[in-house]
Amino acid sequence: MVPFTTELISLEKAKAEMLGQLRPLRDHLSVLLEDAVGFITALVITSPINVPSFDNSAMDGYAVRLSDLQSNQPLKVAGKACAGTPFISDWPIGSVVRIMTGAPVPTGCNAVVIQENALEVEGGVLINAPVQPGQNIRRIGEDIACGQPVLAAGVRLGAAKLPLLASLGITEVKVLRKLRVAIFSTGNELQEVGQPLEDGQIYDINRFAISLMLHKLGCKVIDLGIIKDDKHAILYACEEADRQADIVISTGGMSVGETDFTKILLEELGLITFWKLAIKPGKPFAFGRFANSWFCGLPGNPVSAVVTFYQLVQPLITALTGQSVSPFPPRLRARATVRLKKSPDYLEFQRGIMKRGTDGEIQVRSTGHQGSHIFSSFTAANCFIVLERSRGIVEPGEWVDIEPFNALLEE
Repeated sequence: MVPFTTELISLEKAKAEMLGQLRPLRDHLSVLLEDAVGFITALVITSPINVPSFDNSAMDGYAVRLSDLQSNQPLKVAGKACAGTPFISDWPIGSVVRIMTGAPVPTGCNAVVIQENALEVEGGVLINAPVQPGQNIRRIGEDIACGQPVLAAGVRLGAAKLPLLASLGITEVKVLRKLRVAIFSTGNELQEVGQPLEDGQIYDINRFAISLMLHKLGCKVIDLGIIKDDKHAILYACEEADRQADIVISTGGMSVGETDFTKILLEELGLITFWKLAIKPGKPFAFGRFANSWFCGLPGNPVSAVVTFYQLVQPLITALTGQSVSPFPPRLRARATVRLKKSPDYLEFQRGIMKRGTDGEIQVRSTGHQGSHIFSSFTAANCFIVLERSRGIVEPGEWVDIEPFNALLEE
Protein backbone atom coordinates (compact mmCIF):
# COMPACT_ATOMS: atom_id res chain seq x y z
CA MET A 1 0.00 0.00 0.00
CA VAL A 2 1.22 3.48 -0.89
CA PRO A 3 1.45 5.63 2.24
CA PHE A 4 -0.53 8.84 2.45
CA THR A 5 -1.20 11.48 5.05
CA THR A 6 -4.58 12.05 6.69
CA GLU A 7 -3.47 15.20 8.51
CA LEU A 8 -4.63 18.63 7.45
CA ILE A 9 -1.91 19.97 5.18
CA SER A 10 -1.42 23.48 3.91
CA LEU A 11 -2.20 24.57 0.38
CA GLU A 12 1.48 25.34 -0.23
CA LYS A 13 2.56 21.87 0.88
CA ALA A 14 -0.18 20.24 -1.20
CA LYS A 15 0.94 22.12 -4.32
CA ALA A 16 4.58 21.27 -3.66
CA GLU A 17 3.80 17.55 -3.26
CA MET A 18 1.67 17.51 -6.39
CA LEU A 19 4.00 19.45 -8.67
CA GLY A 20 7.08 17.66 -7.35
CA GLN A 21 5.79 14.37 -8.76
CA LEU A 22 4.81 15.60 -12.21
CA ARG A 23 6.65 15.31 -15.49
CA PRO A 24 5.46 17.54 -18.36
CA LEU A 25 3.68 16.01 -21.31
CA ARG A 26 6.03 15.37 -24.24
CA ASP A 27 3.75 14.03 -27.01
CA HIS A 28 3.39 16.58 -29.78
CA LEU A 29 1.93 17.00 -33.24
CA SER A 30 1.91 19.53 -36.07
CA VAL A 31 -1.23 21.60 -36.65
CA LEU A 32 -2.16 24.32 -39.10
CA LEU A 33 -2.00 27.80 -37.65
CA GLU A 34 -5.75 28.34 -37.98
CA ASP A 35 -6.35 25.17 -35.93
CA ALA A 36 -3.81 25.97 -33.20
CA VAL A 37 -6.00 28.08 -30.88
CA GLY A 38 -5.75 26.77 -27.32
CA PHE A 39 -2.82 24.46 -27.98
CA ILE A 40 0.53 24.73 -26.18
CA THR A 41 3.78 25.14 -28.11
CA ALA A 42 5.91 21.99 -27.92
CA LEU A 43 9.18 23.57 -29.09
CA VAL A 44 10.80 26.96 -29.29
CA ILE A 45 9.56 28.77 -32.41
CA THR A 46 12.12 30.84 -34.32
CA SER A 47 11.50 33.38 -37.04
CA PRO A 48 12.19 32.25 -40.63
CA ILE A 49 12.49 35.87 -41.82
CA ASN A 50 13.64 39.32 -40.80
CA VAL A 51 10.99 41.76 -39.61
CA PRO A 52 11.00 44.20 -41.24
CA SER A 53 12.36 42.33 -44.24
CA PHE A 54 13.76 45.54 -45.76
CA ASP A 55 14.77 49.03 -44.62
CA ASN A 56 11.64 51.19 -44.74
CA SER A 57 10.36 54.59 -43.79
CA ALA A 58 8.74 55.10 -40.40
CA MET A 59 7.14 58.38 -41.47
CA ASP A 60 5.73 60.28 -44.43
CA GLY A 61 8.41 62.65 -45.70
CA TYR A 62 11.52 62.69 -47.84
CA ALA A 63 14.36 60.21 -48.23
CA VAL A 64 17.69 62.06 -48.21
CA ARG A 65 21.42 61.51 -48.50
CA LEU A 66 23.36 63.47 -45.90
CA SER A 67 25.92 64.51 -48.51
CA ASP A 68 23.18 66.31 -50.47
CA LEU A 69 22.29 68.48 -47.47
CA GLN A 70 25.65 70.27 -47.23
CA SER A 71 24.70 73.07 -49.65
CA ASN A 72 21.58 74.17 -47.75
CA GLN A 73 19.96 74.66 -51.15
CA PRO A 74 16.54 73.48 -52.35
CA LEU A 75 16.63 69.85 -53.50
CA LYS A 76 14.66 68.57 -56.44
CA VAL A 77 12.18 65.75 -55.94
CA ALA A 78 13.42 62.84 -58.05
CA GLY A 79 10.38 60.64 -57.58
CA LYS A 80 8.11 58.93 -55.11
CA ALA A 81 8.17 55.73 -53.03
CA CYS A 82 5.03 54.20 -51.53
CA ALA A 83 4.36 51.06 -49.55
CA GLY A 84 4.33 48.28 -52.11
CA THR A 85 5.66 50.61 -54.85
CA PRO A 86 9.35 51.33 -54.26
CA PHE A 87 11.39 54.02 -56.01
CA ILE A 88 13.50 52.11 -58.56
CA SER A 89 14.72 54.88 -60.89
CA ASP A 90 18.16 56.46 -60.83
CA TRP A 91 18.51 58.86 -57.92
CA PRO A 92 20.38 61.97 -59.12
CA ILE A 93 22.84 63.74 -56.85
CA GLY A 94 21.33 66.80 -55.18
CA SER A 95 17.76 65.48 -54.98
CA VAL A 96 15.35 63.82 -52.56
CA VAL A 97 12.71 61.13 -52.93
CA ARG A 98 9.21 61.69 -51.68
CA ILE A 99 8.50 58.67 -49.44
CA MET A 100 5.49 57.36 -47.54
CA THR A 101 5.31 55.30 -44.36
CA GLY A 102 6.25 51.67 -44.94
CA ALA A 103 7.89 52.26 -48.32
CA PRO A 104 11.37 50.77 -48.93
CA VAL A 105 14.04 53.46 -48.62
CA PRO A 106 16.05 53.99 -51.81
CA THR A 107 19.61 52.67 -52.00
CA GLY A 108 21.96 55.24 -50.52
CA CYS A 109 19.34 56.82 -48.25
CA ASN A 110 20.80 57.94 -44.89
CA ALA A 111 17.66 59.34 -43.27
CA VAL A 112 14.02 60.23 -43.72
CA VAL A 113 12.97 63.81 -43.00
CA ILE A 114 9.36 64.16 -41.91
CA GLN A 115 7.28 66.31 -44.19
CA GLU A 116 6.77 68.93 -41.45
CA ASN A 117 10.52 69.64 -41.59
CA ALA A 118 10.64 70.07 -45.36
CA LEU A 119 9.46 73.32 -46.96
CA GLU A 120 8.19 73.22 -50.51
CA VAL A 121 9.85 76.04 -52.48
CA GLU A 122 10.45 76.87 -56.10
CA GLY A 123 12.78 74.24 -57.51
CA GLY A 124 12.11 71.56 -54.91
CA VAL A 125 12.13 71.30 -51.11
CA LEU A 126 14.24 72.94 -48.44
CA ILE A 127 15.13 70.93 -45.34
CA ASN A 128 14.70 73.29 -42.38
CA ALA A 129 15.65 71.07 -39.40
CA PRO A 130 18.79 69.16 -38.32
CA VAL A 131 19.03 65.63 -39.76
CA GLN A 132 20.56 62.70 -37.90
CA PRO A 133 21.88 59.56 -39.65
CA GLY A 134 19.27 56.81 -39.68
CA GLN A 135 16.41 58.92 -38.40
CA ASN A 136 12.89 57.64 -39.21
CA ILE A 137 14.22 54.48 -40.87
CA ARG A 138 13.12 51.06 -39.72
CA ARG A 139 16.06 48.79 -40.29
CA ILE A 140 15.87 45.23 -41.60
CA GLY A 141 15.43 42.77 -38.72
CA GLU A 142 15.00 45.61 -36.23
CA ASP A 143 11.84 44.08 -34.76
CA ILE A 144 12.66 40.38 -35.24
CA ALA A 145 15.84 38.95 -36.74
CA CYS A 146 15.82 35.80 -38.86
CA GLY A 147 16.50 32.84 -36.54
CA GLN A 148 15.49 34.76 -33.42
CA PRO A 149 13.25 32.88 -30.93
CA VAL A 150 9.79 34.43 -30.91
CA LEU A 151 7.87 31.99 -28.69
CA ALA A 152 9.20 29.66 -26.04
CA ALA A 153 8.01 26.10 -25.54
CA GLY A 154 5.05 25.87 -23.18
CA VAL A 155 3.18 28.95 -24.47
CA ARG A 156 -0.57 28.85 -24.96
CA LEU A 157 -1.52 29.98 -28.45
CA GLY A 158 -4.32 32.48 -28.83
CA ALA A 159 -5.27 35.82 -30.34
CA ALA A 160 -2.11 37.54 -29.09
CA LYS A 161 0.36 34.92 -30.31
CA LEU A 162 -1.04 33.43 -33.54
CA PRO A 163 -1.11 36.69 -35.54
CA LEU A 164 2.59 37.12 -34.72
CA LEU A 165 3.35 33.71 -36.22
CA ALA A 166 1.17 34.54 -39.23
CA SER A 167 3.15 37.75 -39.77
CA LEU A 168 6.28 35.61 -40.09
CA GLY A 169 4.77 33.43 -42.78
CA ILE A 170 4.48 30.44 -40.45
CA THR A 171 1.57 28.22 -41.45
CA GLU A 172 2.15 25.16 -39.23
CA VAL A 173 3.32 24.80 -35.65
CA LYS A 174 4.36 21.93 -33.40
CA VAL A 175 2.16 21.73 -30.32
CA LEU A 176 1.56 19.40 -27.41
CA ARG A 177 -1.38 17.10 -27.84
CA LYS A 178 -4.28 18.19 -25.72
CA LEU A 179 -4.29 16.88 -22.17
CA ARG A 180 -6.97 14.19 -21.80
CA VAL A 181 -9.04 14.70 -18.65
CA ALA A 182 -11.78 12.27 -17.58
CA ILE A 183 -14.43 13.60 -15.23
CA PHE A 184 -17.30 12.01 -13.32
CA SER A 185 -19.52 12.92 -10.39
CA THR A 186 -20.72 10.59 -7.68
CA GLY A 187 -23.99 10.75 -5.79
CA ASN A 188 -27.46 9.18 -5.85
CA GLU A 189 -28.95 12.65 -5.45
CA LEU A 190 -27.46 14.04 -8.67
CA GLN A 191 -29.39 14.67 -11.87
CA GLU A 192 -28.13 15.75 -15.29
CA VAL A 193 -28.54 19.44 -16.10
CA GLY A 194 -31.70 19.93 -18.16
CA GLN A 195 -33.52 16.82 -16.88
CA PRO A 196 -36.54 17.00 -14.53
CA LEU A 197 -35.66 16.79 -10.85
CA GLU A 198 -37.15 13.98 -8.78
CA ASP A 199 -37.74 14.30 -5.04
CA GLY A 200 -34.47 14.83 -3.21
CA GLN A 201 -32.42 15.42 -6.37
CA ILE A 202 -30.16 18.32 -7.29
CA TYR A 203 -28.50 19.23 -10.55
CA ASP A 204 -24.90 18.16 -11.10
CA ILE A 205 -23.43 21.60 -11.65
CA ASN A 206 -19.97 20.47 -10.47
CA ARG A 207 -19.25 18.42 -13.55
CA PHE A 208 -20.75 21.12 -15.75
CA ALA A 209 -18.55 23.87 -14.22
CA ILE A 210 -15.40 21.74 -14.29
CA SER A 211 -15.98 20.80 -17.92
CA LEU A 212 -16.27 24.49 -18.84
CA MET A 213 -13.01 25.29 -17.05
CA LEU A 214 -11.21 22.34 -18.62
CA HIS A 215 -12.24 23.49 -22.09
CA LYS A 216 -10.95 26.98 -21.25
CA LEU A 217 -7.63 25.40 -20.30
CA GLY A 218 -7.43 23.66 -23.68
CA CYS A 219 -8.03 20.11 -22.42
CA LYS A 220 -9.86 17.28 -24.15
CA VAL A 221 -12.72 16.38 -21.81
CA ILE A 222 -13.86 12.77 -21.41
CA ASP A 223 -17.20 12.99 -19.60
CA LEU A 224 -18.14 9.75 -17.83
CA GLY A 225 -21.31 11.23 -16.36
CA ILE A 226 -22.87 10.62 -12.96
CA ILE A 227 -21.84 7.48 -11.05
CA LYS A 228 -24.17 6.20 -8.37
CA ASP A 229 -22.95 5.66 -4.81
CA ASP A 230 -21.87 2.09 -5.44
CA LYS A 231 -18.34 0.88 -4.77
CA HIS A 232 -18.19 -1.40 -7.82
CA ALA A 233 -19.60 1.27 -10.13
CA ILE A 234 -17.05 3.78 -8.91
CA LEU A 235 -14.25 1.23 -9.29
CA TYR A 236 -15.32 0.58 -12.88
CA ALA A 237 -15.45 4.34 -13.58
CA CYS A 238 -11.94 4.79 -12.18
CA GLU A 239 -10.59 1.94 -14.28
CA GLU A 240 -12.27 3.24 -17.44
CA ALA A 241 -11.06 6.80 -16.76
CA ASP A 242 -7.51 5.60 -16.12
CA ARG A 243 -7.55 3.76 -19.44
CA GLN A 244 -8.46 6.88 -21.40
CA ALA A 245 -7.02 9.88 -19.58
CA ASP A 246 -3.94 11.68 -18.31
CA ILE A 247 -5.90 13.11 -15.36
CA VAL A 248 -9.00 11.72 -13.67
CA ILE A 249 -11.23 14.14 -11.78
CA SER A 250 -14.14 13.09 -9.61
CA THR A 251 -16.44 15.23 -7.52
CA GLY A 252 -18.16 14.03 -4.36
CA GLY A 253 -17.60 10.99 -2.20
CA MET A 254 -14.51 12.45 -0.53
CA SER A 255 -15.94 12.91 2.97
CA VAL A 256 -16.49 10.24 5.64
CA GLY A 257 -20.16 9.42 5.18
CA GLU A 258 -21.46 5.88 4.75
CA THR A 259 -21.91 6.39 0.99
CA ASP A 260 -18.67 8.29 0.35
CA PHE A 261 -17.10 5.39 -1.52
CA THR A 262 -14.63 7.31 -3.67
CA LYS A 263 -12.32 8.16 -0.81
CA ILE A 264 -12.77 4.70 0.75
CA LEU A 265 -11.95 2.95 -2.52
CA LEU A 266 -8.85 5.01 -3.16
CA GLU A 267 -7.68 4.57 0.40
CA GLU A 268 -7.96 0.79 0.05
CA LEU A 269 -6.03 0.88 -3.21
CA GLY A 270 -3.37 2.99 -1.54
CA LEU A 271 -3.21 5.57 -4.30
CA ILE A 272 -3.75 8.75 -2.30
CA THR A 273 -0.84 11.11 -1.60
CA PHE A 274 -2.95 13.38 0.59
CA TRP A 275 -6.62 13.75 1.39
CA LYS A 276 -7.44 16.67 3.69
CA LEU A 277 -6.40 20.30 3.18
CA ALA A 278 -6.33 23.12 5.70
CA ILE A 279 -8.34 25.37 3.40
CA LYS A 280 -11.91 26.56 3.33
CA PRO A 281 -13.84 25.86 1.22
CA GLY A 282 -12.27 22.66 -0.06
CA LYS A 283 -11.02 20.59 2.89
CA PRO A 284 -11.78 17.11 1.42
CA PHE A 285 -9.52 17.09 -1.64
CA ALA A 286 -7.61 13.95 -2.62
CA PHE A 287 -4.60 13.65 -4.89
CA GLY A 288 -3.03 10.42 -6.01
CA ARG A 289 -1.95 8.18 -8.84
CA PHE A 290 -3.54 5.46 -10.93
CA ALA A 291 -1.57 3.15 -13.21
CA ASN A 292 -1.72 5.56 -16.16
CA SER A 293 -3.09 8.81 -14.82
CA TRP A 294 -3.15 11.29 -11.98
CA PHE A 295 -6.23 11.47 -9.78
CA CYS A 296 -7.87 14.51 -8.21
CA GLY A 297 -10.88 13.98 -5.99
CA LEU A 298 -12.82 17.20 -5.53
CA PRO A 299 -15.40 17.90 -2.83
CA GLY A 300 -19.09 17.56 -3.61
CA ASN A 301 -20.13 21.06 -2.58
CA PRO A 302 -20.13 23.26 -5.71
CA VAL A 303 -18.09 26.18 -4.38
CA SER A 304 -15.55 23.80 -2.81
CA ALA A 305 -15.22 21.93 -6.09
CA VAL A 306 -14.55 25.11 -8.05
CA VAL A 307 -12.13 26.55 -5.48
CA THR A 308 -10.05 23.37 -5.29
CA PHE A 309 -10.05 23.02 -9.08
CA TYR A 310 -8.93 26.64 -9.41
CA GLN A 311 -6.26 26.52 -6.71
CA LEU A 312 -4.90 22.97 -7.24
CA VAL A 313 -5.99 21.34 -10.49
CA GLN A 314 -5.32 24.43 -12.57
CA PRO A 315 -1.59 24.60 -11.63
CA LEU A 316 -1.37 20.80 -12.09
CA ILE A 317 -2.58 21.20 -15.68
CA THR A 318 -0.23 24.13 -16.20
CA ALA A 319 2.72 22.03 -15.03
CA LEU A 320 1.78 18.96 -17.08
CA THR A 321 1.63 21.08 -20.23
CA GLY A 322 5.04 22.62 -19.56
CA GLN A 323 3.84 26.17 -19.04
CA SER A 324 6.30 28.19 -16.99
CA VAL A 325 4.02 31.15 -16.28
CA SER A 326 1.90 30.99 -13.13
CA PRO A 327 -1.83 30.93 -13.90
CA PHE A 328 -2.52 33.22 -10.95
CA PRO A 329 -2.39 37.04 -11.09
CA PRO A 330 -0.22 38.63 -8.39
CA ARG A 331 -2.00 39.10 -5.09
CA LEU A 332 -2.88 42.65 -4.08
CA ARG A 333 -3.46 44.41 -0.77
CA ALA A 334 -6.90 45.84 -0.17
CA ARG A 335 -8.78 47.45 2.67
CA ALA A 336 -11.83 45.54 3.88
CA THR A 337 -15.00 47.63 3.92
CA VAL A 338 -17.10 45.08 5.83
CA ARG A 339 -16.60 42.67 8.72
CA LEU A 340 -15.31 39.29 7.54
CA LYS A 341 -15.97 36.18 9.61
CA LYS A 342 -13.11 33.70 9.68
CA SER A 343 -12.81 30.06 10.79
CA PRO A 344 -9.69 29.25 12.83
CA ASP A 345 -6.90 26.98 11.48
CA TYR A 346 -7.93 27.26 7.83
CA LEU A 347 -6.69 29.28 4.90
CA GLU A 348 -9.88 30.83 3.57
CA PHE A 349 -10.78 31.87 0.04
CA GLN A 350 -13.81 34.10 0.39
CA ARG A 351 -15.53 35.41 -2.71
CA GLY A 352 -15.02 39.15 -2.87
CA ILE A 353 -15.80 42.28 -4.86
CA MET A 354 -12.86 44.61 -5.26
CA LYS A 355 -12.89 48.16 -6.57
CA ARG A 356 -10.67 51.20 -6.41
CA GLY A 357 -11.86 54.03 -4.18
CA THR A 358 -11.82 57.72 -5.02
CA ASP A 359 -8.47 58.01 -3.23
CA GLY A 360 -6.98 55.30 -5.47
CA GLU A 361 -6.94 52.73 -2.67
CA ILE A 362 -8.19 49.21 -3.45
CA GLN A 363 -11.21 48.27 -1.38
CA VAL A 364 -12.88 44.89 -1.04
CA ARG A 365 -16.04 43.44 0.44
CA SER A 366 -17.37 39.92 0.54
CA THR A 367 -20.26 38.77 -1.62
CA GLY A 368 -22.17 37.92 1.53
CA HIS A 369 -22.85 34.46 2.94
CA GLN A 370 -19.81 32.26 2.21
CA GLY A 371 -21.39 28.81 2.48
CA SER A 372 -19.86 26.22 0.16
CA HIS A 373 -23.26 25.65 -1.44
CA ILE A 374 -23.77 29.34 -2.38
CA PHE A 375 -22.58 29.10 -5.97
CA SER A 376 -24.34 32.33 -6.96
CA SER A 377 -21.60 34.20 -5.09
CA PHE A 378 -19.29 33.64 -8.07
CA THR A 379 -21.54 35.67 -10.37
CA ALA A 380 -20.93 38.83 -8.34
CA ALA A 381 -17.30 38.22 -7.30
CA ASN A 382 -14.17 39.31 -9.14
CA CYS A 383 -11.56 38.11 -6.65
CA PHE A 384 -10.80 35.84 -3.73
CA ILE A 385 -10.24 37.43 -0.34
CA VAL A 386 -7.35 35.33 0.99
CA LEU A 387 -7.37 35.06 4.79
CA GLU A 388 -4.35 33.28 6.23
CA ARG A 389 -4.70 30.41 8.71
CA SER A 390 -3.61 32.48 11.68
CA ARG A 391 -6.05 35.29 10.88
CA GLY A 392 -9.05 35.96 13.05
CA ILE A 393 -12.15 37.98 12.29
CA VAL A 394 -11.40 40.94 10.03
CA GLU A 395 -12.88 44.27 11.04
CA PRO A 396 -13.74 47.04 8.54
CA GLY A 397 -10.66 49.08 7.69
CA GLU A 398 -8.16 46.22 8.11
CA TRP A 399 -5.86 45.23 5.27
CA VAL A 400 -6.29 41.86 3.55
CA ASP A 401 -4.75 40.02 0.61
CA ILE A 402 -6.87 39.58 -2.49
CA GLU A 403 -6.34 37.39 -5.54
CA PRO A 404 -8.01 38.78 -8.68
CA PHE A 405 -9.74 36.11 -10.76
CA ASN A 406 -7.87 35.01 -13.86
CA ALA A 407 -9.54 34.17 -17.18
CA LEU A 408 -10.81 30.86 -15.81
CA LEU A 409 -13.40 32.58 -13.62
CA GLU A 410 -13.87 35.77 -15.59
CA GLU A 411 -16.87 36.15 -17.87
